[in-house]
Amino acid sequence: MSGKRKRVVLTIKDKLDIIKKLEDGGSSKQLAVIYGIGETTVRDIRKNKEKIITYASSSDSTSLLAKRKSMKPSMYEELDRAMLEWFNQQRAKGNPVSGSICAKRAEFFFYALGMDGDFNPSAGWLTRFKQRHSIREINIRNERLSGDDRAVEDFCKNFRDFIERENLQPEQIYNADETGLFWKCLPSRTSVIKGKRTVPGHNSFEERVTVMCCTNATGLHKLKLCVVGKAKKPRSFKSTDTLNLPVSYFSQKGAWMDLSIFRQWFDKIFVPQVREYLRSKGLQEKAVLLLDNSPAHPNENVLRSDDGQIFAKCLPPNIASSIQPLDQGVIATMKRNYRAGLLQNNLEEGNDLKSFWKKLTLLDALYEIAMAWNLVKPVTISRAWKQILPSIEEKEGLDFDEEDISGATVATILQHTKGLENVTPENMEKWLEIDSTEPGYEVLTDSEIIRRAQGQTDESSENDEEGIELIPEKHINHAAALQWTENLLDYLEQQGDMILPDRLVVRKLRATIRNKQKMTNPSQ
Repeated sequence: MSGKRKRVVLTIKDKLDIIKKLEDGGSSKQLAVIYGIGETTVRDIRKNKEKIITYASSSDSTSLLAKRKSMKPSMYEELDRAMLEWFNQQRAKGNPVSGSICAKRAEFFFYALGMDGDFNPSAGWLTRFKQRHSIREINIRNERLSGDDRAVEDFCKNFRDFIERENLQPEQIYNADETGLFWKCLPSRTSVIKGKRTVPGHNSFEERVTVMCCTNATGLHKLKLCVVGKAKKPRSFKSTDTLNLPVSYFSQKGAWMDLSIFRQWFDKIFVPQVREYLRSKGLQEKAVLLLDNSPAHPNENVLRSDDGQIFAKCLPPNIASSIQPLDQGVIATMKRNYRAGLLQNNLEEGNDLKSFWKKLTLLDALYEIAMAWNLVKPVTISRAWKQILPSIEEKEGLDFDEEDISGATVATILQHTKGLENVTPENMEKWLEIDSTEPGYEVLTDSEIIRRAQGQTDESSENDEEGIELIPEKHINHAAALQWTENLLDYLEQQGDMILPDRLVVRKLRATIRNKQKMTNPSQ
């Protein structure tokens, strides 16, 4: 008698593991055998990948995901989606959410969504909402907890105990955080701020990108910046291969970080680069990434390497802003470096400031922000960890000479710039800080939450940035590049004031092009 396969019901964690194995090239047939399920089940899991990942990302508990076997929907699905979006935003801001606040918002969204019937946001409804999304706790009080200082102390102590148990060194402890950057914001009209989506010296919200920094606690391993723009291929990129950019570039219709992009970055960029760095230092390939509770961050259940040795850990929502290392002046320093660098470039080129800004492209901005990140000193980063890892300063014996780019410094630089001779340090300080509170994730209004819960999306083109229309790629052959290099060398030789290093750089470039040409066409 042929045996009938025993029915296996997978947990959410099992499904996440299968998704990971499929992404790494595993076959449906092999996975069906390993988990004792049918190939059809594996294909269904692949089909519902995004739904499963989104569900897991909203969960607070790894242990619950290891037990939960279904994603049972709410009777009021639209209300459930709206409440989860609202709750995640409140958590990201560090706002405590009580049961009564939750009930009032649920009632508001129920009627705002135009739902039929009677709705009673009872204790039973709240319990089921928490269970569906594995939310461990909703505060019983309405006010912000007065014990935030105690919460900081408790977290730091628990985290130090954790890294001691895990035998982690500062080189193995990372933090990542996003910020919005208005990359083309003029310094001349910084005294007026209009509305939610208008930037000083700027007429639209288009010239904004999300920038994510990531570094370890020593500041000696700074990963390439992750930048999210609106367009897949902005016009200024032309024939530039995105893999050759000085940043890791992604696109999203609103230029926001989202769950999908973050997970791609973690799996394809963070994990491999951390492994490579730790290997080069002779350290165990094990690391923890500290994150805040941004709605753009998948839950720590999802952010884990195949072997479980590189993983994420979330900061408590009510204290994240006060202890997250990159928020302690690191991102601010990078942004100041960026804007000061742009001004310096303008002075060196001797352009009118408005003309310089008009010609500034996203590609220029990416190179400049990458340089600004490189200029952030390891000491600046190490000091930002002092609340969490106070011993790192003593251990490294660091000298705290920090970058100082103030409004007064910038005002001095602009003294000889036409139209800005009388600019004040106060105005320049506002310009330097113009996007200091700009989040890297999309903050939705109640109306936007309702539209999203109803499945409505904003219609916008992926290629809106820089007034995009894609230009056909122009192929430049080795002979043409070599001729331009020869012409540039001739020019430099004729200029008596050109310093030797400039000519040496071009000569080295010429030699590289010649080698490439020989490899392509050995007969030449």
